[in-house]
Amino acid sequence: MATTQAGDPDVADAAEEESNYKAPAQKKLEDILATDQEDESLQKYKAALLGTAASKASVIVKPDDPRRVLVQSLQLVVDGRPDVTIELTDLNNVKGKKFTMKEGAQYRLRINFYVQREIVCGLKYVQKVQRMNISLDKTTHMVGSYPPALEMHSFMTPMEEAPSGMMARGKFFCVTEVCSATES
Repeated sequence: MATTQAGDPDVADAAEEESNYKAPAQKKLEDILATDQEDESLQKYKAALLGTAASKASVIVKPDDPRRVLVQSLQLVVDGRPDVTIELTDLNNVKGKKFTMKEGAQYRLRINFYVQREIVCGLKYVQKVQRMNISLDKTTHMVGSYPPALEMHSFMTPMEEAPSGMMARGKFFCVTEVCSATES
């Protein structure tokens, strides 16, 4: 069994040490749209990349929330069984959420999120697994860069295998974080 919790600062620090990724200089969406107004092909390219954000100066999904990335849910996707969804809209209800996996099961995680206000560069997913307060595994996935949009974005991690064998049985504690390289 595993429990998911958001926001462990140790996870973010460890991920920074591993990555050689350097985030580009942060630019406001308005500045990007205003640059090279005379180049028609570049304007079409920006419209294709930014989608609805290219026509509006600011896309805001939740006006009362100042964050740029709004993670809505985390789903455990295992072939042959229904997806297990952990809703992350209210973090007070997340702590203590549990799910059961078979030994050696092939699984993936799907992260569903909104991006609002500005472009997010270098979004990454960090997961740290512990058992009996001993760190067992730390995984970092580069999610990518996303424009603000009213539609929900989704990212699926590569296929992973759950531990198997007598020593792998028991309860595991999982701490997850979605963070942007521009905010780290």
